[in-house]
Amino acid sequence: AAELEYESVLCVKPDVNVYRIPPRTSNRGYRASDWKLDHPDWTGRLRVTSKGKTAYIKLEDKVSGELFAQAPIDQYPGIAVETVADSSRYFVIRIQDGTGRSAFIGIGFTDRGDAFDFNVSLQDHFKWVKQETEISKESQEADTRPKLDLGFKEGQTIKLNIGNMTTKKGGAAKPRASGSGGLSLLPPPPGGKITVTPIPPPSSTAIANHVTPPPVLKSSNASSEDILLDLDDPASKAPASATTDLWGDFSTASSAVPNQAPQQSNWVQF
Repeated sequence: AAELEYESVLCVKPDVNVYRIPPRTSNRGYRASDWKLDHPDWTGRLRVTSKGKTAYIKLEDKVSGELFAQAPIDQYPGIAVETVADSSRYFVIRIQDGTGRSAFIGIGFTDRGDAFDFNVSLQDHFKWVKQETEISKESQEADTRPKLDLGFKEGQTIKLNIGNMTTKKGGAAKPRASGSGGLSLLPPPPGGKITVTPIPPPSSTAIANHVTPPPVLKSSNASSEDILLDLDDPASKAPASATTDLWGDFSTASSAVPNQAPQQSNWVQF
């Protein structure tokens, strides 16, 4: 599996200074002010790579690319890479050779942005390593757990209840469409009240078009026989006012006053 892993480049910085640092005399940490910052011991290119879960800090020649030193890192922050107490541009790394020997040297960047990129590249790599470790651990725990048998047993059935679907026995009632002559009313809004439109009273025109027969006025001195005699003898009818002459519009042509204008009555002329 280690042979199949490929090496990926995380960060490349063209300028880096290397310093020989004195051994640490106390636990207060390294200080860049104790180094000879104006006279670096070596200057070259820095390249951060990763292979599997291990990261490598490689110091190479700018022109030929020959490897000067290499620092494998298994954990960050850790003993392989440490920051100094008085600056953010300088670090202490532990270099190793193929024989197992190791030494601590100091590295520094002229630009503060290069130091920031170097630090972030290492943080991102080991954050990914942590996530991969947790995922693999969860997968191993899942394999050791007893598996659930979710298969159907012989003769076992399942019933699905899917909403908004009608069945043969019953279902949601379809809305009834109103016919051409029907009147469809919209339901009232929630919490609202139905306002009934009052029916307007009949207008005076409708009352005038409705013909009602005039009432028959009964006189105290006249009887039903006198009324029949008046119908038989038109000449004996005396002119009367519009309120007492009920049959003035039906007088014959042999009236005593031919040039008299027709009198008004309660009958409607068509």
